[in-house]
Amino acid sequence: MSNYIEYKDSIAFHPGYYIKELIDESGLTQEDFAKRLDTTPKNLSLLIRGEQSLSTDIAIKLSRMLGTSISYWQNLQDSYDAVAVQLDLEADYEEEKKIFALLDYKYFREYCGLPDLPRKIDEQIKVTREYLGVSSLNVLARKDMAVSFRSAEANLSESNIVKANAMVQIAIKKARENENIRYDKKKFKSAVDYALTQTENHRGFYLNVKEKFQEAGVLFVIMPNMTGSKINGATKKIGDNVMLMVSDRNLNSDTFWFTLFHEIGHIMNGDFGISFEKETGKSEEIADRFAADSLISPEKYESFKNKRDFSSYAIKSFAKEINRDPGIVLGRLQNDGFVGYDDWSMKSLRHKYKVIGKK
Repeated sequence: MSNYIEYKDSIAFHPGYYIKELIDESGLTQEDFAKRLDTTPKNLSLLIRGEQSLSTDIAIKLSRMLGTSISYWQNLQDSYDAVAVQLDLEADYEEEKKIFALLDYKYFREYCGLPDLPRKIDEQIKVTREYLGVSSLNVLARKDMAVSFRSAEANLSESNIVKANAMVQIAIKKARENENIRYDKKKFKSAVDYALTQTENHRGFYLNVKEKFQEAGVLFVIMPNMTGSKINGATKKIGDNVMLMVSDRNLNSDTFWFTLFHEIGHIMNGDFGISFEKETGKSEEIADRFAADSLISPEKYESFKNKRDFSSYAIKSFAKEINRDPGIVLGRLQNDGFVGYDDWSMKSLRHKYKVIGKK
């Protein structure tokens, strides 16, 4: 580290630079000067090289030794620090522009209501930073920024991490707009049972489920996917509440409800974090099993499979029997290999949701 900084057309000198001049002019060795200053040679050496800030104690000793004011030495340090901070901010901003390039400002404009600022990158970064409530967009590149990344962590690119963190931050912001009710696990279990009655309510399920979850202290948010995030959902404790976010990247009825109940499974097990596609691990297996068994009773599913009739009519009849959307049954059969994903005769059983809300 140097005892001076060159910044644009000016130079800022560390107090150690001037102390070195004083020592040279005095003809003393650093060790002798340190003794007269009542400090250690090591401390003085670090100060001269600019590797240590001038303390109030040393400023007082210098002022008494040389007949200068204390503020003279403190102002030298303050001026040097101000330039050093500015340099750090500029270096940080260059990295911040790289992080911003991984995001899609159109997403923030259309979904978060940020202003249209064509070609004004500096202003776009500023309003995005303020909306997310972060000092720098660089924090979005941290794997521990908001919640655990669980088992998929090693398979994620910087772009995946940045986008996933951004989506979680937006979800948290939107969740906080709701009334604050303490999380109650017993009430949440009841709300989850209610959610199962809504799988066929394609148009109104979200508001109904959101309201019931909120009464149990779980803040439910469906987020439009930020392309390239790979995020399916996320859960996080927010004060006395729990935030439950589901991405709309896979909003066929079967994948949506499975993802939702997968995240519910994590909450029930006190396992909070982000869920990505193709995750593995014990906690994921437990959440998957919870989702599968909640959506379709294992006993009833086994009985249905044993009949070996997987026609469209049979699927609809079974779905009606268990009060589930037919797409949920179809998705389970496809996942288990009983029906092909390319079987177009089943197309009518699938329903795709779409998030249309903004701001």
